[in-house]
Amino acid sequence: MTANIRKLVIQVDEVRKEMGQDVTPPTRRAVAIAVIENPYAGRFSENLDELIAIGEELGALLGQKAVKALGIEPGQAQSYGKAAIVGERGELEHAAAILHPKLGAPLRVAVEKGAALVPSAKKQGTLGTAIDVPLGHKDAAFVRSHFDAIEARVSDAPRANEIVVAVAVTDSGRPLPRIGGLQASEIKGEDGLR
Repeated sequence: MTANIRKLVIQVDEVRKEMGQDVTPPTRRAVAIAVIENPYAGRFSENLDELIAIGEELGALLGQKAVKALGIEPGQAQSYGKAAIVGERGELEHAAAILHPKLGAPLRVAVEKGAALVPSAKKQGTLGTAIDVPLGHKDAAFVRSHFDAIEARVSDAPRANEIVVAVAVTDSGRPLPRIGGLQASEIKGEDGLR
């Protein structure tokens, strides 16, 4: 199954100063968004295999686009996250079908490794609904400096029969992190936690 994509949006933000302090190097976050047709809009289906397959396709496409937008090699990616907004003729389970069974594996390929769970969020909404895509370090969930989020929003989506799917990737943690905990340089990467 191939996703019926109406629109792709790719955004990058770069923080150079925080509280008057220089951020060196700047922190950068990219979010790649696909607006897709929901094949189950307006009807209940026990089987959501079409959306599961679409999730796998979008994990690769959006992960690659986010890495490319940052201008980095896959192994230089540090954090990731995923989110979806379902239009009013869909249901939250449609977002879950895209995000959870198969989106993660191709995203991990796009960012090289990705031992940690991919943080996620989902909601139902209408045109212009925003969602915060949660972020966490791709290889170790306990790295506090990488607990973050980036907003994803498309002004003309989701329409009633659409789903907005977002994947975020960073090349760093938050600007000027200083709350302690496991440092990125201390990651063992054995269990996805530390």
